[in-house]
Amino acid sequence: MTITQLDLTRINTFVFDVDGVLTDGRLYCFADGEQVRAFNIKDGFAIKHAIRQGYNVAIISAKNEPGVRMRLEDLNIEDIFLGADDKTEVFEDYIYMQGIHPATVAYMGDDMPDLEVMQRCGLRACPADAADDIKEISTFVATKGGGQGAARELIEKIMKAQDTW
Repeated sequence: MTITQLDLTRINTFVFDVDGVLTDGRLYCFADGEQVRAFNIKDGFAIKHAIRQGYNVAIISAKNEPGVRMRLEDLNIEDIFLGADDKTEVFEDYIYMQGIHPATVAYMGDDMPDLEVMQRCGLRACPADAADDIKEISTFVATKGGGQGAARELIEKIMKAQDTW
């Protein structure tokens, strides 16, 4: 599939997975049980900029780590759903409560737990290193990998199409 100008101009909401999208998917596990991830600062800038420009930004992730929540809150993201066993249910509840039409949502995921929810969104996006099944259903495949600026690439492309970058 290809992305059209219409796809870009109707987007008002960004939803991101964390591991493999905002991070490169690697976990550094310490003896005390802490699991550390690295986030890309350029993704963070774009997320904060999108929020300042009035876009909705939400995170839906199966993992629930305090350090991840702290990073997301530092980016001024208010809609953070960690520990989501059923991402589709969380997504449906979120758009219902916020009054968001699914056609106006760009969702970026990277692996099979994102597949069903991505199919409900107006713009399905993934990093360059996403699973093949996710790439096949995506209307936008970033040139960058997860945790390497893929989220910024998506945000910047949409915001430039809307003259809000």
